[in-house]
Amino acid sequence: MSVVSSTAADQGQTTAASRRTKAVSKSGNISTFVEEKRITSNLVTIDTLGNEFKVPDYSIKDILSAIPKHCYERSLIRSLGYVARDITMMIVIGYIGQRLIPQVGFEGKETLSQVVRGGLWCFYSYLIGLFGFGLWILAHECGHGAFSDYQNINDIIGWIIHSYLMVPYFSWKYSHAKHHKATGHLTKDMVFIPYTKEEYVEAHGVSVVSEIMEESPIWSLGTLIFQQLGGLQLYLATNATGQVYPGYSKFAKSHYAPSSPVFDKHQYWYIILSDIGILTTITVVYQWYKNFGMFNMFVNWFMPWCWVNHWLVFVTFLQHTDPTMPHYRDSEWTFARGAAATIDRNFGFVGQHIFHDIIETHVLHHYVSRIPFYNAREATDAIRKVMGVHYRYDGENMWVSLWKVIRSCQFVDDDKEDAKGVLMFRNINGIGVKPKD
Repeated sequence: MSVVSSTAADQGQTTAASRRTKAVSKSGNISTFVEEKRITSNLVTIDTLGNEFKVPDYSIKDILSAIPKHCYERSLIRSLGYVARDITMMIVIGYIGQRLIPQVGFEGKETLSQVVRGGLWCFYSYLIGLFGFGLWILAHECGHGAFSDYQNINDIIGWIIHSYLMVPYFSWKYSHAKHHKATGHLTKDMVFIPYTKEEYVEAHGVSVVSEIMEESPIWSLGTLIFQQLGGLQLYLATNATGQVYPGYSKFAKSHYAPSSPVFDKHQYWYIILSDIGILTTITVVYQWYKNFGMFNMFVNWFMPWCWVNHWLVFVTFLQHTDPTMPHYRDSEWTFARGAAATIDRNFGFVGQHIFHDIIETHVLHHYVSRIPFYNAREATDAIRKVMGVHYRYDGENMWVSLWKVIRSCQFVDDDKEDAKGVLMFRNINGIGVKPKD
């Protein structure tokens, strides 16, 4: 793989051209430029599928200047209305299901009746889980300050909602903020850090990529199931798929550990507060089980919680992993390039109306995370004019995309000396560009 100037490529030679760009520091909805960094311009490389990938050269200032000012406006009343809507829907689903499902039956066919009722209870938990993830997204908005102009209120609401969903609010808020500051950076991003080719080879105990056997579809499916069901909890407990911190055990890197290297020292007591929220929820759920029984707790909290875990991994993984997207070494990373290393997808009615457009407007969210979701579509339309071909969107069925991504995006590579800095996904499954030893 080589990264060359699109102009020089026509002449058969690499480029030494460079330009200056500025990193950005945000305070509220105001952006100020704080440092300059020299990067190489007009870079072009080849993505996983063999297509040309042009590295963005526009600045963050170009992006911010394109967004209408009213898109930054946040309404506490409107945001609270969405919280009330999602909670109301969960209550309504619970009320209807608890009244009607036990009445479903077929005379003389008890086994069939039990199977049908079991299916309905599963669908019932699924529906509650949809709106549960909608609530999770609203708490996520609280952490970013997009919920309202009042950060104390944001933190109270976010802490309550995330704690109920077994996510340590402040812990997630702080690590997630670092993720936003370094999206797409190979050594500073906080989650979904891919293997480099060298790390992938080492992990398999071989000396070159060609010695690794192709993964069977069954193995890929097993990996996918494990990721979707346990990925979030493993990440929170051990920082799995996050940065490596030498000298720390897995659990010392946990989101529950106040002294974890993931956090700054002054955040210590906020991590404790996050843990108190989790312990409070465990206590409440235990009392729920004691007073209303295992089945009631199972279908109304545990199974919806499992769905929320799944949706979070499903959505975030596909927002940051795709055969067409790069990762960057420090030499070529900028905030503008990193934010463009995300992708918008389409999850239909559920994505727009229940998941609060988090899937459909994620690129914009990485440029300005304090724009509330209900203004994100307009802001997305505005930045697309600046991003041009660098804006990434895929309208394919997301379940199909999930399978394609797990098979094709196994490690990243920039194996030529003149290509250091921009890394694209490669795989051992014979999909797209064959990795070089």
